[in-house]
Amino acid sequence: MTTLGETMLHKNELLIRPMNSNDFDVMVKWLNDPKVLKYYEDQPMDLERVKHKYGPRIDGNHYVKPCIVEYRNQPIGYMQYYEIQETELQTYGLTRNQNIYGIDQFIGKTDLWGKGIGTEMIQMMLHYLRNKGATKVVLEVKNSNNRAISSYKKCGFKSIKDLSNNLTLMEWTPKPV
Repeated sequence: MTTLGETMLHKNELLIRPMNSNDFDVMVKWLNDPKVLKYYEDQPMDLERVKHKYGPRIDGNHYVKPCIVEYRNQPIGYMQYYEIQETELQTYGLTRNQNIYGIDQFIGKTDLWGKGIGTEMIQMMLHYLRNKGATKVVLEVKNSNNRAISSYKKCGFKSIKDLSNNLTLMEWTPKPV
């Protein structure tokens, strides 16, 4: 795997790159797909809402780092990473000063679900965050999202806590080198 700049990762036919304003239209498309919304967002998003939510992240004015996942040079999904904030640490029951990151992701091209792409992109991000010194990576997943849960387990995540709204908190801890 090669690291291309601060947040760009490339392996085989997958590329994870920083999101930019040219990605707003594809995000609107994905965030209006009922199959994606079933697991990722609660309601559809129009262009203005996408700009409002993701614009500050792109500009570096938010702690969340947004990325676009490309497969065979085509955008296929979204991924973000961030250092877990104080309020989330308390909600999750985690200790401070541990370099804990959170990730969220989805494949927006639903015809690519079930092909191992999600597992590979998560493994790429985990490798990247490990190199940034992450001691843990956590994520929330809907209890009904069996495909994602299976993928996360393949990557080494373990369920650690039931959260409200039918969500489970999962955690990955890097193995010692």
